[in-house]
Formats: sequence, structure tokens, C-alpha cells
Amino acid sequence: MKTVDTLNFAGKKALIRVDFNVPLDKQTFAVTDDARIRATVPTIKKILADGGSCILMSHLGRPLKKLKEDGTVDIEKHTLKHVVAAASQLFGVEVQFANDCIGQEATDKSAALKPGEILLLENLRFYKEEEKGDAAFAEKLSKLGDVYVNDAFGTAHRAHASTAVIAQYFTQKCFGYVMAKEVANAELVMKKAARPFTAITGGAKVSDKLLILENLIDKVDNLIIGGGMAYTFLKAMGYEIGSSLCEEDRLQLCLDLMAKAKAKGVNLMLPVDSVVADAFSNDANHKVCDNKHIEAGWMGLDIGPKAADDYAAVIKQSKTILWNGPMGVFEMSSYENGTKQAAIAVAEATKNGAFSLIGGGDSAAAVAKFGFENEVSYVSTGGGALLEYFEGKELPGIKAINE
Repeated sequence: MKTVDTLNFAGKKALIRVDFNVPLDKQTFAVTDDARIRATVPTIKKILADGGSCILMSHLGRPLKKLKEDGTVDIEKHTLKHVVAAASQLFGVEVQFANDCIGQEATDKSAALKPGEILLLENLRFYKEEEKGDAAFAEKLSKLGDVYVNDAFGTAHRAHASTAVIAQYFTQKCFGYVMAKEVANAELVMKKAARPFTAITGGAKVSDKLLILENLIDKVDNLIIGGGMAYTFLKAMGYEIGSSLCEEDRLQLCLDLMAKAKAKGVNLMLPVDSVVADAFSNDANHKVCDNKHIEAGWMGLDIGPKAADDYAAVIKQSKTILWNGPMGVFEMSSYENGTKQAAIAVAEATKNGAFSLIGGGDSAAAVAKFGFENEVSYVSTGGGALLEYFEGKELPGIKAINE
């Protein structure tokens, strides 16, 4: 991959697509998790050390999908100005801010930028042209810098103006360290995995993970299934699942996936027991029950203790682990144990020499909640992008630089 290491940025303005789509406190709008900003520090510092300057562009939320009652964009909720303080602290440089990502102010502030300085542009998604991949919008952005650097793996699967279309306007373009690391780790798991290779998949729906499940069956030794999606498999096997989540139109698909796994010699694991509740609430009545018969009116909200033990035993013996999706509703303390036990097992396997890749999104949130971020090999910054990569798709953000 062509990274920032291949270029000298002395006297150059680097226009960098970063992913500063970070969570903010609802009252103060302070950054509550700076992991995505922190991840870009090495890229920024390399460019500044060369004698270059950085113009950062990002999105924050989906402002055009969440308009105010009067139909206008909620700028206060979605402005990247909220990120300036956290970014300045992490970069060790006072980050300047432009109140628009295109237009006169952005042009003037970019032009005036001196070596060693950083400018952050306002939210790209205040313009519908960004998500539409509009070429004219991309060209306006491109005029702000000399070199294009894509360091936003979290949006690499989107063919947006700033992530894919813009690259055509630069003769010098490359990946930042975040992108390079993400791809290298994903490649390691999908193409050079040490065995046994175990994939842990969870989440609500089979349909959300269909392509990745099909792709993984060709690569893994063990496929562990948890979360809401497990109940569609259990229903397909003829078990009573009460009022647990189920995709009735995916029952045959689950049987097909199980048959394919068996034919390939893959150990596809489903939970033998569950923590069930009589309502979707942390305070609901809950108990442990066998998954062959969940009573009517009860729903599975976490894998049970026996399933957690079964899964942990396999995880601990693995040499490569890919984890994407929680084992239950881990956000509620009553149903967090399955996900927590999986995290403990992954951390233990990693300590014993396994390579563990945590696939962004809820899995990353779970690992952070239980304090294991530093006890796994790599936590991805891009859930959706990583999923599509594992589905075997070519990501537009990567293709645009490589072309």
C-alpha cells in the first residue's frame, strides 16, 4: 500500500480525510470517546514532522437525515467545532477551524496555512453532494490541498465525494497509517490466519451478516454464533424460541449455512442455553433456560452460562480470532455476561499468542466497556467497512488510491 511513508510533505498542504465521527455528550457536546481522533495522531505527526501542514475533513453524524422541526440542519448537534479541543490536545497543536468545508473561508484559511499548522473543515455532510459522490463538490474540496491522504477506514466502503471521488484530482495520493493498519490486519486474518481460526459473530439479524457468514465458512475452523441472530438458527432446527427475535424468512437460509459448514468440516456453534426475560428491559424477570424450549412470552437476551463456557473453551484454543457482534444485549447489566465472558476468553487467547481482531461497532464498544482494549491485538475503527471487506468486496476508498 502507498502510505504517507512514501512521500515527503515538506512545504505541502496535505488534505486528509479522517473519521472524526465520534460520540459526543448530549448536554455539553464534549467528545466522550476520542479513539478515532487518537488513531490519526501518527499520520498527522509524520506530515508535520516533514514540514507539511494538514487540512482535515470529516463527517459527524447524519445531519441531513436528522433535520430540526423547521426542516433546517441542526448545526449545533453536528458541527465539528465540538472536536477542536480534543484534537488540539491530542495533536499538541492548536487546531484552527473553518466554518465551512468549501467556499471563501475554507479557501483563505487553507491558503494561509503554514508548515506545522492544522486546519479542520466543517462537517462534509452538511452538503448532500458529499454522500452522493458529487464530482463538482469533490473538485472544490481538492483545490484546498496539494496531496490527498485517506486515513478514514470507517468510511472506506462509501463512494462519497471525500472518500473516493476526490482522489482523481490528485497526482499525489496515499493512505494514512490508520488505513494501512486496518487493511494489513484484515488481510492477516483473511489470508494468513494461523489455525485454529475462530470467528465469533453476533448481533440481531442473520440478514445483516449473511455475506460475511458465507465467506467465513470457507475460511474458519470454528464459527461461533450468538446474539439475536442465534434464535433464527434455533427456530430453523425446530426448537421453541418463545418471543425471541426471529427472521422467519431466513429459516431455510440458516439450514443451508449449517449444511455448508458441516460439508466443509467447520464447527458451527450455537448456544445451548440462554438468559431469557419476560420483557426487553434490564429490570424484567429473567432466568436461564435450555434453548430447545423457551416458553411463550419469554425472549432470549443473552447466551447462557453453559454456552458461555462452551464458547470460551474454543476461543482459548484458537490462534486467530475475528470478533464481530455481541453475544447479547450487553448494554444492559442483566444480559452482559455472555459478551463479557467472550471478551475475557479472547483476551486470554491473545495473551497466549493468538492474533485477535475486534471488528469495530458493537464489538469494539463491548471490549471497551469491559476494559480489554489493550488486551486484544487490534480493534478496528470501521465496523461497516470491515464487514464489507470480509464479505470480499472491493472498498471504494481503497480502490481510489490504488488506481
